[in-house]
Amino acid sequence: MRLATRFLNAARMPITAGLLLGMTALAFGQVSPVEVLNPKLKADEARYLPQLQSLQQSIAATKFSFPFRLARYPNAKPGQRAASDSNGIEFVYFEGREVLKISGIYKAAFNARLLSKNERASRTFQDVVVPILGLVRQHIPANIDCDGIGFEIVYNARDANNAYDYEGQESLTVVFDRKDAFAYLNASGNAERQQILNRSDIFVDGKDFGLALGQRDPLNVQALERSVPRQEREPSATLPASIAPTPAVSVAPSKPASNSLPTSVDAMRLQAQFQAQLNAIVQEDGAKFHLVESAPPSFEVYGDRTVLHLTMRNTLSFQRSTTSIYKRAAQSFDLFLAPDLKGLLEKLPASPKYDALDLSVLNRLGAEKTPSETVDYICPLISIRSFVENKITSQDLIDQSIVLVNGVRIALNLQLVE
Repeated sequence: MRLATRFLNAARMPITAGLLLGMTALAFGQVSPVEVLNPKLKADEARYLPQLQSLQQSIAATKFSFPFRLARYPNAKPGQRAASDSNGIEFVYFEGREVLKISGIYKAAFNARLLSKNERASRTFQDVVVPILGLVRQHIPANIDCDGIGFEIVYNARDANNAYDYEGQESLTVVFDRKDAFAYLNASGNAERQQILNRSDIFVDGKDFGLALGQRDPLNVQALERSVPRQEREPSATLPASIAPTPAVSVAPSKPASNSLPTSVDAMRLQAQFQAQLNAIVQEDGAKFHLVESAPPSFEVYGDRTVLHLTMRNTLSFQRSTTSIYKRAAQSFDLFLAPDLKGLLEKLPASPKYDALDLSVLNRLGAEKTPSETVDYICPLISIRSFVENKITSQDLIDQSIVLVNGVRIALNLQLVE
């Protein structure tokens, strides 16, 4: 996943099963129940939908020290389809626990030469997490049927001297036990609040972090006593045993069962392991496969799967006035993607730790100088292999995949729209 975020991309289904539903979900500001496949998470999304919508509206109306907006994928790069997804409130699984997760982008740029990492994270916590905790108490019942309340906030850290001016992103993740989340603001002072933080899960850029309020340096993580040691955690007792370990499949029904969900850290490890091979693909075969240099291949977490994301510039020419999004998506697959899938598959890293490709195709319409349409084909690797071995048809592959146009899911019948 983008950068080093450590969180909660578990048990998601991308956008929705149709254009109208997709537009509705984006308007909510949090995930719609129709997007969720896991039965327990789906039930909670539906059960608490009015409260979640009310919370979203209150967050949008709140004035923070710097602008803040909800974002489902706060680390998404500008221009990527995920960057436009504002569904920043949802139920997810995190290390065996069901968590109500709130994620977004805080438009602060902290000076890294003046503020330490702990000070930057602490400022973000005080500026964003604490006010939203107050809103959670107003709109969400204290006995909500989940195990925790989680936050994933991305902000900027700027480092400038006479030689250069560099700005990069940092990510703060905080996962409270449900009771602690509602008790934090009632704590008698910083000492009691610090105790709550010490037993909560806190990460900065995906690494365990001992957030220290009002201090320059963080606490020693090894000396902290977390509420439940991570290795000893069990799924929530409120979840049926058949649901808790393995959420429903969000890409294809053939995904094998697993007791662990992928995290951004898993994606980062794959990125590091195969970075040299990915660089070689871009250098040696980038022109052949029309890869976009400014968006290099990256491992990411999508729903409950780890995917390899490749961005390609379409060689086909389309006129907006004479084609529909469906026809462009169909022709882009049949005439642009499909002929190169076998060769591309031979070049990609071989690892059981990722199981799908996210193939982003950039379309330039008419006389436009830059692409204005992105078609994503999120295809299970097992289905791609069957396709290139002529075991299934192109329509079978599409049916087993997810197709999105500018971030909104569509149904695609290749023959019908050709």
